[in-house]
Amino acid sequence: MASGIDPAATAVAPQAADARREPSPPQGTDRGTDRGTGTAAGRLRKLASGASPAALALYALALGAGLGLASADWATRGGYPFGGVTVGAWTAWPRAGSTAADPYTRAVNARRGEVPLAVGEGLLLTAAVDDAGRALDATCTYRIAGVTPPARAWTLTVAGRGAPEPGRQPVREGFTATEILREADGRFAILLGPEVEPGNWLPSPRASGPIRLALRLYDTPVAASAGTLDRDAVPAITRTGCAS
Repeated sequence: MASGIDPAATAVAPQAADARREPSPPQGTDRGTDRGTGTAAGRLRKLASGASPAALALYALALGAGLGLASADWATRGGYPFGGVTVGAWTAWPRAGSTAADPYTRAVNARRGEVPLAVGEGLLLTAAVDDAGRALDATCTYRIAGVTPPARAWTLTVAGRGAPEPGRQPVREGFTATEILREADGRFAILLGPEVEPGNWLPSPRASGPIRLALRLYDTPVAASAGTLDRDAVPAITRTGCAS
């Protein structure tokens, strides 16, 4: 006996009820793609979906160029990144001026506007820390004492790392082998600090911040064998105090 109820209508009724209970998405919004569009990744996907291939290519080129310039600036802003030989607190750079120097070293030289010493001319040693491994600070006082490796002449200079302070009066930047005051045994001691000291006083190049020492040896036999330098062959760098 027929009940008079249509089975198809019975199956559709629950679906219609569910549609009434669930709010409809805003007009023009696809339910499967609106999730995540409020985030940066969603906005990027939405932008990329509407951009032409040419615009995407230009964006990729601009992004690559920006990242490349930023990384090159970071790599050449400080000292030489490769090829150093550590001797105590000093680092020797035997290939800074050789034809076999790496591209980063050449870029640092070009950015500084310096002509580095070739292997046959001399050897450069730099120091950014003392013998205890602490970074050199302009507010502290240091004693740089001992001897240098054999060389016809040498210079010891100090410089602040980074841009110079505007308006700061020029001060002595270093000593040479001919003007240094020596002890009876030929050894020397240089006092580096912000306050005036008797003897070989080297003033700090800035009021505060990191500093760097550079020891240049001219016409030295160790230029071709920097790896054989002994710790006692380079001056010791000892911190004697810091401003409170």
